Amino acid sequence: MSETSAGQVPESEKTIFGHPRGLVILFFTEMWERFSYYGMRGLLILYLTQHFLFSDAKSSIMYGAYTALVYIMTIVGGTLADRYLGQRKAVTFGAILLVLGHFGMAFEGSGSKEIMTYQGAEYQITLDGRGGDANQIIVSDTGQSQISFNEGATMMVIEDPAAVGLPAEVPTADYETRIEQQDLYVYILYFSLALIIAGVGYLKANISTIVGALYGIEDKRRDSGFTLFYMGINLGSFLSSITCGILGIVYGWAYGFGLAGIGMALGLVVFLWGQKWLDGKADPPSETKLKEKAFGPINIEIACYLAGLGIVAFSMLIVMNAEVIPDWFVGGLGIVIFIGLMTYTATKLRGIERDRMFAAIYFILAQIPFWALFEQAGSSLNLFTDRLVARTIFGWPVPAPVFQFLNAGYIVIFAPILAWLWVTLAKKRMEPSTPVKFAFGVFLAGLGFLSLVAGIGASGAGAGLTAVYFIFLIYWIHTMGELMVSPVGLSSVTKLAPARVVGMSMGAWFLYSGLSNYLAGVIARTTGAETIGGQLTDVAAAKAGYASVYSNVAYVAMGIAVVMLLISPIIKKLMHMDHHAEVDKEGADPSDYQGKADKLVD
Repeated sequence: MSETSAGQVPESEKTIFGHPRGLVILFFTEMWERFSYYGMRGLLILYLTQHFLFSDAKSSIMYGAYTALVYIMTIVGGTLADRYLGQRKAVTFGAILLVLGHFGMAFEGSGSKEIMTYQGAEYQITLDGRGGDANQIIVSDTGQSQISFNEGATMMVIEDPAAVGLPAEVPTADYETRIEQQDLYVYILYFSLALIIAGVGYLKANISTIVGALYGIEDKRRDSGFTLFYMGINLGSFLSSITCGILGIVYGWAYGFGLAGIGMALGLVVFLWGQKWLDGKADPPSETKLKEKAFGPINIEIACYLAGLGIVAFSMLIVMNAEVIPDWFVGGLGIVIFIGLMTYTATKLRGIERDRMFAAIYFILAQIPFWALFEQAGSSLNLFTDRLVARTIFGWPVPAPVFQFLNAGYIVIFAPILAWLWVTLAKKRMEPSTPVKFAFGVFLAGLGFLSLVAGIGASGAGAGLTAVYFIFLIYWIHTMGELMVSPVGLSSVTKLAPARVVGMSMGAWFLYSGLSNYLAGVIARTTGAETIGGQLTDVAAAKAGYASVYSNVAYVAMGIAVVMLLISPIIKKLMHMDHHAEVDKEGADPSDYQGKADKLVD
């Protein structure tokens, strides 16, 4: 089906509200996928620390490895879809893996046990609920009692010592603790996370590609179509943060994760039902090629699915051993790839192409400090909110995962406002350049944490809790930063990279997004505090630790932003946007439109 003329819609095209009807299917598929992903994401760090009793440090680096692999594996899933499977089959396979993974998370078992040994006797330390409002309980053969710790965590205080046969105060130096885990359910956890990683890898980039395929290169509906698609992403995130967060904390982990699984199952049903509405835009490049033998009796299509199972195995291995992977290895990988990109650009490209590719590499790297701080939302910031924030609003103690709805809500409110502002400033020739927007975004990431540090300081030096409005504030500041980085990042990279290496550039973008998430886990690991039964032992020390780490990363990010601002004129010059405008006038360069499909990829 071809367009009747540039920018016009074919008369035979079936539309809904002026857009290809396939957009409706993709909107709801992605909405439910994001519902499942963010619903699980909001609970994950709390699940690791409170149910499985992993340390804060181990939980944070596991979380970082998991989110890093989610981004990195989109390279594999996207490549297999482009060359062999087609986006429709890849999305279907990814959705199936996601359904299995999310439902797997609901198999929680009875949880890990923390055993205290004191004077030859053993006692279990547990919680009477989930989330930061749960109390620490010590259980003996004769009964149970609530416990707490003095400032400095040098003494365990027993509320009802007679019930458990212990003194009213037990010095922490006089007892030892160990963790007993249910190995079967721990491995189910690892396997489920690996299934989700592989599922996102096959689904995420490819569903965005299908959206782009619904529109011609010069179709004027393209950007508005992606705006609607992006709204589906945020709607799913908004709904899941509230519903899964409440169910998981108030009623049980299995209910929260189970609802996430139901959401993904609905997404799969919607996509399977509505495939015919895609009008063949996501079919394999060659059905004949898929039937060719890859090795032995295995054809290429089956090999592509087996590759997904390979991703599951690899991801499970990495998540299981995330804490033993040296940070220098991950950093070294980033440096090696950077050198490769720079070498290719310097030796294989010339003139304006080379300059633009250097600019694209800059944006690929410039995202790192932003996402490293922004992605604290699911790990250290989530734990901080759970443990150290006065979360009661109108008499209701709001579960920590619920606050993650703020990001999606702010995007819905402020994205149109910021879009209007850029248009208005552009008319007055006052719109900041893309490099300047990036610098502002990184600066806001740091500023958000400085605002939270101010809130920690306002709570006093002791065990006082931080006022909840500081959580509203940091999410707002970070969302404004995201709107200056995310909507333009992929668009800029794909526009600047020559058409023949746009795929490589996209791969580099997702790879460094993954490395950014791993770095986020490293940062979160440094905030780790001492816990018993999944709860803090020394609130004052934990507050001081968070304040120290958050202020340090904030100043580093803001310093980087200042440097980015100073070099922004150089980057703008490398972009050659004046030449770009001339190309548009003479006849659109196809490379300029490459990747607009992924302009708003989350």
